[in-house]
Amino acid sequence: MDLKNVRRDYEQGRLCRESLNNDPMQQFATWFQAAKDHPSQTDPTAFVLATVGSDGQPRQRVVLLKDIEPNGFVFFTNYNSQKGHDIAVNSRVSMHFAWLAIEQQVRIEGFARKISREASAEYFYSRPRESQLGALASAQSHPIASRAELEQRFHELEATYKDQQVPMPEQWGGYLIVPEKFEFWQGGRYRLHDRFTFTQKQQQWQIERLQP
Repeated sequence: MDLKNVRRDYEQGRLCRESLNNDPMQQFATWFQAAKDHPSQTDPTAFVLATVGSDGQPRQRVVLLKDIEPNGFVFFTNYNSQKGHDIAVNSRVSMHFAWLAIEQQVRIEGFARKISREASAEYFYSRPRESQLGALASAQSHPIASRAELEQRFHELEATYKDQQVPMPEQWGGYLIVPEKFEFWQGGRYRLHDRFTFTQKQQQWQIERLQP
């Protein structure tokens, strides 16, 4: 497949040091709102989460951002999933938001830690009942013979907990990703993209422009 002619230029915006907020969390919030407001940007909460397990193999998957706290970013998963096993042995992770409709990307490096059981339960019971049952039915990342078997398990649980509260699985909950480095990328003409990093040193954020 020849992709040499699949090209585009980037002309929607520019990013300069003077326009950056000195707090990367505030800068992220500004861009995140712009992504949410753009009619062509689908699901701005989706980001690629990269982990590295005990075998040294990097792994990536798309997950959904569910909360932004003053000190980091929250997502939810099964702690017995592959990502959960990776984080258990190596808490260092990377996030990547690609808001291509507005020609912006954000890359974040930091570490992940579990949030409280109470905070996880608060979110779990705000989800649709079908999502609660799905979390209970699925042993995430583990093999299964067929989709039919998985759906059968779902419907069995649906019948078991009819007119009852669905119990939150013991192995399900949230992680808070505490950022230590940000990179903000704005597409630019001639492939001369604007890139700025925020690196935390001695509890202060240092800002640098990078070459594209």
